[in-house]
Amino acid sequence: MTIWKDMVLLVMFLLFVVQQICARNEQEHASDCLPSSCGKIANISRPFRLKGDPVHCGDRRYELSCENNITVLNLYSRKYHVQAINYINFTLRVVDPGVEEQSCSSLPRYFLSRSNFSDAYHAGDMDPYRATLDQFSEVGPHRKSLFQHIIYLNCSHPVSENYKYVNTTPCVKWESKGYMYAIAGDLTSADFEVGCRIKLLSPTSWWGLDANKSSYTMMNSALLYGFEISWKNFACEDQCHSPYGDCYFDSSTLKLRCFPYCNDIFGVLETKCALLEAIQGNQRFDENLYLEPASFIIGHYVLPVFLLVRFSLGVTLLIMLLTYKWRKRHSSIYENIENYLEHNELVPIRYSYTEIKKMVRGFKEKLGEGGYGSVFKGKLSSGTCVAIKVLGKSKGNGHDFISEVATIGRIHHQNVVQLIGFCVEGSRRALVYEFMSNGSLDKILFSKDRNIDFGYDKIYNIAIGVARGIAYLHHGCEMQILHFDIKPHNILLDDNFNPKVSDFGLAKLYPMDNSIVTMTVVGGTIGYMAPELFYKNIGRISYKSDVYSFGMLLMEMASKRKNLNPHAEHSSQVYFPSWVYENIKEEKDIEMEDITEEEKKIAKKMIIVAIWCIQMNPNDRPSMNKVVEMLEGDMENLKIPPKFSLYPYEVTENFKHTIASEFTSYSSSSMKIATNK
Repeated sequence: MTIWKDMVLLVMFLLFVVQQICARNEQEHASDCLPSSCGKIANISRPFRLKGDPVHCGDRRYELSCENNITVLNLYSRKYHVQAINYINFTLRVVDPGVEEQSCSSLPRYFLSRSNFSDAYHAGDMDPYRATLDQFSEVGPHRKSLFQHIIYLNCSHPVSENYKYVNTTPCVKWESKGYMYAIAGDLTSADFEVGCRIKLLSPTSWWGLDANKSSYTMMNSALLYGFEISWKNFACEDQCHSPYGDCYFDSSTLKLRCFPYCNDIFGVLETKCALLEAIQGNQRFDENLYLEPASFIIGHYVLPVFLLVRFSLGVTLLIMLLTYKWRKRHSSIYENIENYLEHNELVPIRYSYTEIKKMVRGFKEKLGEGGYGSVFKGKLSSGTCVAIKVLGKSKGNGHDFISEVATIGRIHHQNVVQLIGFCVEGSRRALVYEFMSNGSLDKILFSKDRNIDFGYDKIYNIAIGVARGIAYLHHGCEMQILHFDIKPHNILLDDNFNPKVSDFGLAKLYPMDNSIVTMTVVGGTIGYMAPELFYKNIGRISYKSDVYSFGMLLMEMASKRKNLNPHAEHSSQVYFPSWVYENIKEEKDIEMEDITEEEKKIAKKMIIVAIWCIQMNPNDRPSMNKVVEMLEGDMENLKIPPKFSLYPYEVTENFKHTIASEFTSYSSSSMKIATNK
């Protein structure tokens, strides 16, 4: 036992020495990098660098440029003027170059919202900037939003009763027809007036705005102040030495708190690495690491405390286990999940949480993160790679978990992601899926990397595969499965780019003969949700809602762009489905870059099918079986739909006021809209 302890101490001491040598070499290499300056930004230092600085100075992901004595940040291919760099809380404040001082008539040049930021780590691709800041305070860890929005809307009629709508005239003159308004803060479904469409959206971090009583002059001042974004990702990677652990900005000490995931010395328990933190230190950029000799610290302080804590935890766990066995099952708050698993024979394998931890090897390789929890890459004992979704704390009694296991756990189709197994131990829940090496469709479809070979033949085959998968959910099972969240993010691609429908957290089961669905809570993603989920008078909620979502997805696949493009050269092209319908109806050629005549035919075919799917009235939409038939059939047999309505009141003008009142009453109820997960 003594020899074993000495070996452990020696290995840990050697790791400490190697880390110190590497850190010292890095500091010496960066010592010749002096701070740069441009305009009013006088201290541009690591991780930031100006274009033209030595290669080893700063990080290339945080490169700035100096144009006309103005520091410029290139963010998502758009240029923003840098106002300040905060090296304490790891934020950067920038302003849209279209907003000018002493001129309230100036407008933001770019359309930018919180949805442009991933705010998550992706394997091999870490987004350098985030729209939120993970903080640690007296209330514990929480995520703070760094900015709110100012939204410009174009309305077909005057809005006088909604006090949040601020008239922009005579300060701002617009070329478009109608009435122009601005709103401070985020726009909810209850605030959205029928007949209004979003024309421009810009962020601001000036928190003096009040949505109830803000003037347009105040909004203009807020835009001049700019908005903050966080570069904490770099700090976590640089100071905590692992981008996959928890990393928070402590608002009380103004330092980072690093909590990397690892196993303890004995390789059994997953713990927060307090020991690793003590050895490595938690220093800031400008602080020097100072520790007493590692052998003295570990031998006299760390190891005895560690063993004492381990013994205490063991006794505590034993008491908790005996208490859990003694309690009756009905006293568990997770009774709903346990009862469901007891009374249903499921094909997927039930794993223990210990087996899950072995699969993911200490949660080292994270594939993604969202409101549901995190997804890690794992490996079965057979060597097969899997994707493991570790769910966060459930809001409710585990209904989302039950829904996903109940739906996808009983089906098997080549175009539906396969659920291999699941884990439920008290509050711990995980789902084990087959691993899809090419990730989600949105990563490739909207990628700006021209090296990715993703032609229309491949897109067309993916579209047919997705349609077959949804058709199977609607018509191929004993129970009808409605997905309610069809979008590019939820279409996964395997090694051969075969598509598979995934993420059944919002799915519902209904009898095959039940054509009408009753829902008290609305879920989905804005931009893909069918209009009947918002407006009662459009039609009943049914499987046609998934058809609408597939149509919006198909339209984006055909055009290789988002359906809403505020940067379009002409205002008529802002909403792509409306613009492309008019062109096809008038038999005009659709302008697309780098596309052959044969590919134009494929794109046109997909667009016509998509227009059929996104008809305003659900009764006018085809079933998914018909959609598959249309996609696989000849182009000559496809007819263009006779009409295409963008707004509900365009269906019949007589229903305009009726639908508006229905929408208002429906929005004020307990409706919930689930955003991107």
